[in-house]
Amino acid sequence: MKLNQNLDDQDLIELILTKKQQNMALNLLYKRHYGLLENYVLQNSGSSEDAGDVIQEVMLVFVQMITQGKFRGESTIKSLLYNICRNLWISELRRRKSTFARHEKYEMESEKTELDISESIARTENLKYIMKVFNQLGEQCKKVLQLFYYEELTMKEVCEKLNYSSEQVLRNKKYKCLKSLIEKTQSSPQIYKNLQKALRHE
Repeated sequence: MKLNQNLDDQDLIELILTKKQQNMALNLLYKRHYGLLENYVLQNSGSSEDAGDVIQEVMLVFVQMITQGKFRGESTIKSLLYNICRNLWISELRRRKSTFARHEKYEMESEKTELDISESIARTENLKYIMKVFNQLGEQCKKVLQLFYYEELTMKEVCEKLNYSSEQVLRNKKYKCLKSLIEKTQSSPQIYKNLQKALRHE
């Protein structure tokens, strides 16, 4: 079924909440906002490949915020996606132990929005609190997430180590694994709370 290209923000949110045509709604969001988000990463020391990875995670975080009722319509979806992208990319730059002074001004902005976003960012830094859920994943997912997040290998290094045919195939696999991990934790409030602590850079 073809999705109406003229749907407004509220229509898209309702589709995501009801899980009706959710993938089609997300595809429409990709089409509308990918260029904006990619441009932000490119202008802030990132590559097209970096942008592709970050934007996948942006969509995961966005769906989390919608389903958990953390988006109250105080801004547009476009603004929210941009804020999520900005925070994810700043966190990624920190993870790479790079210092970019021009990002400091962003940390003072939108404290309330950033608090909600920080609670939803899917970044695995410490696997200690999520092993119960992590071990429920397939062996390949565990290998992909552990190599990328815990051992901090690059996409190219993980691709070579696990013999994936291309980095795009690996990115698709990583996205599915992250989504599965998040979905599994939502059924257990305590595990989900521990996951959020582990995902933040504290």
